[in-house]
Amino acid sequence: MEEQFLDWAIELQALSQAGLTYTKDPFDQERFERIRTIATEMLAVQTPIPMPKLRKLFAEEVGYPTPKLDTRAAIFKNNKILLVQEKDKQWALPGGWVDFNQSIKENAVKETLEETGLTVIPQKVIAIQDRNKHNLPRYAYSVCKIFIECHVTGGSFVENIETLKTDWFEKDSLPQLAEEKNTKEQIELCFKAHNEEHWRVPFD
Repeated sequence: MEEQFLDWAIELQALSQAGLTYTKDPFDQERFERIRTIATEMLAVQTPIPMPKLRKLFAEEVGYPTPKLDTRAAIFKNNKILLVQEKDKQWALPGGWVDFNQSIKENAVKETLEETGLTVIPQKVIAIQDRNKHNLPRYAYSVCKIFIECHVTGGSFVENIETLKTDWFEKDSLPQLAEEKNTKEQIELCFKAHNEEHWRVPFD
């Protein structure tokens, strides 16, 4: 039932956002705003997130509803993968939301530099995934995750506002992962792509 509530809330939010984007009728605008509020209230009874924060996350998008983009950089050395330790002590591939003025490649380079201090060259796409099909908890909005293998050209780690440190890990000795960002299966997929000469990109 919780999954069904989330599905209903997501669909209502998408319908209301599209309606607000295209309608010119002030009465319809009022109706669509009410639908958006109902969708947010449906989520509020399923989550401990305060209503103001929930509305900011879920119900303040404008324009036609489309997935957010998230890039994750897979960087290898001696068949080990580079992970960053975040402020909550969990580990993740360097990456984050794609900024409005960045391409996929540019964002992978930017996020890696910010979180690891390393300059990289993106080399190949590993996978394109619908986040809600692979990561928990489910988000009330769609996210397209793009995993990209990158080659290091220079730089060194400096502690920053996002990450505490970096380290290299073998496939069979991964640390505690931030699974909302990357799972063991996703990192194993990165290893598989790295070690295959003719990689065929899986996509959802």
